[in-house]
Amino acid sequence: MAKVVPRPHLSLWENLYVVEIFKGLMTTWGHVQKNVTTGAFETRNYPEEAPSLPRDYRARHRLMKRPDGSPRCVACFMCSTACPARCINIVAEEADRADIEKRPATFEIDLLLCVFCGFCVEACPCDAIRMDTTIGVMVHDNRRDFIITKDKLLDWAPADYPATDTQSQKAPGGTLNAQALAEFNAGSRH
Repeated sequence: MAKVVPRPHLSLWENLYVVEIFKGLMTTWGHVQKNVTTGAFETRNYPEEAPSLPRDYRARHRLMKRPDGSPRCVACFMCSTACPARCINIVAEEADRADIEKRPATFEIDLLLCVFCGFCVEACPCDAIRMDTTIGVMVHDNRRDFIITKDKLLDWAPADYPATDTQSQKAPGGTLNAQALAEFNAGSRH
């Protein structure tokens, strides 16, 4: 049996919405006065001044590097399987090291298809892909430039990341690279 919900009884002024319209206009006028008189509008000269994005903002992707500079990706296809937009294309090949089975021959992400959900980062078993580049504004003049390849994904410097990010600092040029490279060449880590 359906439940009948009675409508509230409105007075004449409530039916005409005069009071409610006046309340809305007063709220709007209060905001306008506050912003105009105190200069509370935050403005930015956008193309010249880039917005500062927080480190945990899901921005453009990057592939993590091993201490020798090769990508950490083992071409397991977990990221492309987890991707709801199917924007990640990986072609695997045999790796040249005995302790690593596969590596990506090609790794492409189509940013026009990507929904920046972060599922690829969560699905990666070896922390090979991240979305912490703080590159949130991507502008190109043709569609081909929105497909980022393995070379573009590996084009980052450890100096751009905080010292507390130990995995980034183990990459070539990082503060922890010498120790990590010795461990990597000894075969104790991938």
